[in-house]
Order: sequence, then structure tokens, then C-alpha cells
Amino acid sequence: MEEKSSTIAQPAEKMRYLSELMVFQDLSPREMEELNRITTMSTVPKGRVFYRPEEPGEVLFILKEGKVQLYRISPEGKKLVITTLGPHTLFGEMALLGTKMHNTFAEAVEDCLICVMSRSDLERLILNKPQVALRILEITGRRLREAEERLENMAFKGIPARLASMLLRLAEEQGSNEITGLTHQDLAESVGTYRETATQVLNDLKAAGYIDIGRKRITILDPEGLATVAES
Repeated sequence: MEEKSSTIAQPAEKMRYLSELMVFQDLSPREMEELNRITTMSTVPKGRVFYRPEEPGEVLFILKEGKVQLYRISPEGKKLVITTLGPHTLFGEMALLGTKMHNTFAEAVEDCLICVMSRSDLERLILNKPQVALRILEITGRRLREAEERLENMAFKGIPARLASMLLRLAEEQGSNEITGLTHQDLAESVGTYRETATQVLNDLKAAGYIDIGRKRITILDPEGLATVAES
């Protein structure tokens, strides 16, 4: 990690959190004790880039609190957001397939609490408990499907359809028609466009009555209408 984050020395709290994760639910109490021993939990303040492409370590990150943005930088310096992750998600799992987080930056977009495990410890856990590997593969497969869908959208859809698709997906993930915590710049970087373009499209969607816009808040007023835009 780029800068040392403050480590949380609360083993009981960490144990409770790890036991709640679906990926570790097949572990016995003794195995959970070992997992608790080999992982570290740290706070990462908002705005800190805690993983860069040149990082030598191969680790699994488990996000307990906050939001993390994974992104890449083009040779021209343009930022492209791969995904924004919320609590109870894993990332860095591609190291298990012999691949690092290639050309990927990880940045805390909110104050985060993150649990970290080394690749060697994770491999040892998987050898003893193959169910963990199956659950990680499920997570990886789902993330690859989402990446393929976004790639298809960027290849074949215009900016309005891309933004509409993203808003509908975010609403589904958050379980609410009110999407919070994202700026117009965040949305622009997620669909591969400029902030000014994203703002204009959002204003057009608002004028059409599909959404309402507030400060870091977008409310979907007409999901069916927005879905029509997403398919256009």
C-alpha cells in the first residue's frame, strides 16, 4: 500500500466482521481464529490511493466500510473508472489466477475500513478449504460479467444510454431509487466521457422527467422511461 494506514487493533471486532462474510461462512471456529490471525484491518482516509500498478505485493482486500474506486489512467492521462465498490466486497482476487491488479489504481472515495490478506495466506487457506475458492470464483465471475456488460455499452451505446444504464444499475445495487455519493465527474469517468458531457446529459434526463438532481444525489423518478433510454 502506498502509505501506511492506521491499523485497527480490535481482534474481536475483526473476527465478527470476517465471520459475517459469505466467502468465509464454511470455515470452522478454529479456521476463523487462524483467519483472524493472518489478516490485518486498517483505516484508509478518503482520497488516499492505497494501491498502484507498481505495487509489488499481491494481496486480497476486503472492504468493511466506505467506498473504493478502481480505475486506470490512459497514456493521455484520462481516468477511466473500472468499478466503484461498497462495503462487504472483495478485490485483488485476480492474483489467485496469476494476475496482478494490472495497471489498476485503488482509491478510497470515502473513509474506509479494509481487511488485508496476503496471497500466500489466501492460497494456504484455499488448499485447506476449497469452498473458499469456489465462492471467490463466483465473485470474480460476476465482476467479469459486469465488466463485459460495461464494455458492450461503451462500444455500442451513446452517452445517454450509458448513463441511464449506470443509474439503473446503481439504484439496483443500493436498493433505492435515490443514488448518493457520486459527483458528475465520477459518473463521467465511469462511462468514458467528460464531466461537461455527463452534466448536459443528466440535465436532459432531468428535463425529460426521468430523474431529479441534487448535490451528490440523483433520484430516479421514472425507472421505465430511463430503461427505455438505456436500451436506445
